[in-house]
Amino acid sequence: MVGVGDVNQRWVRRFSPVSGAGIRLACLPHAGGSASYFLPVARALAPGCEVLAVQYPGRQDRRLEKPFESVGELADAVAEQLLPWTDRPLAIFGHSLGAVVGFEVAGRLAEKGCEPVALVVSGRRAPDRVRVEDVRNRTDEGILAEVDALGGTDPLALADPEMRQMVLTALRADYTAVETYRYVEREPLRAPISAHIGVDDPRVTVEEAQGWARHTTGGFELNTYPGGHFYLNTAAAEVIANLRRVLRAAQGGV
Repeated sequence: MVGVGDVNQRWVRRFSPVSGAGIRLACLPHAGGSASYFLPVARALAPGCEVLAVQYPGRQDRRLEKPFESVGELADAVAEQLLPWTDRPLAIFGHSLGAVVGFEVAGRLAEKGCEPVALVVSGRRAPDRVRVEDVRNRTDEGILAEVDALGGTDPLALADPEMRQMVLTALRADYTAVETYRYVEREPLRAPISAHIGVDDPRVTVEEAQGWARHTTGGFELNTYPGGHFYLNTAAAEVIANLRRVLRAAQGGV
């Protein structure tokens, strides 16, 4: 196993490094999101779990890099970066776009004999449930209106013209990736899947989230919370409690 150290720190951020943690949780952001979104998660789960927050190209300190426009290509890159961290149990958490990327990453790691011990998917329908969406083709104002309606971007981040353009570039690429994604049939994961949604989320229904069950032989659960697409922001304590429970179960109840 390759020694990790800081060799892939461009991709993997350790906000609360824990050398002796019994399990790691790789966190994958939503469209337009960044690794820093998971800073509170890293602090809350330490020291029992070490959080690896993934930083996609095209945002924050990687803003000069071209963002991916394909879930498959992004999943290939993320899986390669996470592989060195599988020397101890690794779980994956992804929100929205991150849920789809996380599912594809889990499949790629499984093919290499390093399947995650749990997959936590948030704010996203099952991968085989298709909706026709075209946010990627809208004007800049149309994309920002969509993001504003979902409550996913701090308005202050859009006040500066340079910052606004950076965010828009990443958003358009991310929406292109997730809207053009199509599931290719394969063997279900052996890892359990834990799905989490806000009951008022316009982007996923309870029935669509329940569809994740067919993609695992390791057990499935669905958790619902008050709120919309970014229920995570208002139900943080409950989400963290459920993450701890999932991670304990993934370690055999330890």
